[in-house]
Amino acid sequence: MIAGARHAGVSDAGLVRWRTLEWWGAGLALFLFSGGVLALVMSGGSLDDSAKSKLRLLALPAYLITLVLLYRCPQQLLIAVRRNLPLTLLLLLPFISILWSISGSITFRRAIGLLLSMALSYLLAIRFSPGQIAALVAAALVPCMFLSLAFAVALPHLGWMPADAVASGMRGVFIHKNILGWSAGLCILALIGVMDGGYLPRPVALLFIAVAAVCLIASSSMTSLLATVAAVALIPFYAALRRNAGIGRTLLVLLFFQAMAIIGVYLAEFLVPTLEALGKDATLTGRVPLWRLVDAEIGRRLFLGFGYQAFWTEANPEAWYIWGRVGWMAPNAHSGFRDVLLNFGLIGLVVLFVVIVRAVRQGAALYYLAPKEGWLWLNLVIAWFVVTNLAESVMLVQNDFMFIIVATAILSFGLRTPGGRTPSGIVPRPR
Repeated sequence: MIAGARHAGVSDAGLVRWRTLEWWGAGLALFLFSGGVLALVMSGGSLDDSAKSKLRLLALPAYLITLVLLYRCPQQLLIAVRRNLPLTLLLLLPFISILWSISGSITFRRAIGLLLSMALSYLLAIRFSPGQIAALVAAALVPCMFLSLAFAVALPHLGWMPADAVASGMRGVFIHKNILGWSAGLCILALIGVMDGGYLPRPVALLFIAVAAVCLIASSSMTSLLATVAAVALIPFYAALRRNAGIGRTLLVLLFFQAMAIIGVYLAEFLVPTLEALGKDATLTGRVPLWRLVDAEIGRRLFLGFGYQAFWTEANPEAWYIWGRVGWMAPNAHSGFRDVLLNFGLIGLVVLFVVIVRAVRQGAALYYLAPKEGWLWLNLVIAWFVVTNLAESVMLVQNDFMFIIVATAILSFGLRTPGGRTPSGIVPRPR
């Protein structure tokens, strides 16, 4: 009996040590994928081919850490795959698209990168609760926010976009101002989750939110600002959703979708005239003429697209045609939904629509049933993701911090949606 007790003690101690490794490993992998500090220093602030090759090296230790930690939970990984079949299909589409890709080798290579980076999303969803995920994201991004302000003041040649760059604004410890904007927006949402879960004293969390907000505004990334404001503005909606039931909740949802439809019609019909009246750039920094040309190319391969990330390559003459017409080498369509159409056509867009609608429904249900378990911030992440991809492209991108967190939210919803007990080896919802 004594020997058995000692063995149990050793086992428990081993579990504690492994859990500590999971926390530190997941946090380090998130930091590496965030692209903060290391990417800027390694690239010297430029994005030429040599710099891109160096940046790809940052993903290798993150892959290794994630795969080692996932090695201990293969059954839970299979459960996560089975409970999120629409997302699984979406992640398989890059490999399937090799069959029709205009550059099969590029599609295959980048599909492998996407699959490896998504391993971290599965690890986070399986082994961490919503509040714990928020704590990990905040731990990875809050230091980057403080360092970004420090770089902007002490090292302005690194902390701000170069004078000859098309876009101006603070980039902090990231290689581009938009990445700082995206990171600051996600940092604010994660801190809402941290504050909601009681992981930080409220005054400290509010201070961190203020610092992230300063970085968000200083980045001059209007898409990130609008997406963050839109996500935060949904907090009263989710609060009202939780307080209402039956017909009241149904009416609330209908009113919400009507409001979204009205906003969508306004943006489609009156955004450009409004910008012109205010003296703003009605082309949305060159996006409008880019979108017109991209839409024409989407129509050429409407059902299957050009293959995963095969369009925006120097070997594609259609990309050179667009670059010549707009006068700059756009790295993507600056619209995640358009890039999905370029990659997979209408098939990909339908699968994506199913994934998003399913995530919205599951996330809202989880927050309604368990409002104190940290689900609010993950619901806000989905809203942030949808709005961001109206004018930026952070959808199905390999080694991308933003998509890793969004995929984590979707997987977490699927894993813990009511309908069965929490599988063994998956961190249960906090009680």
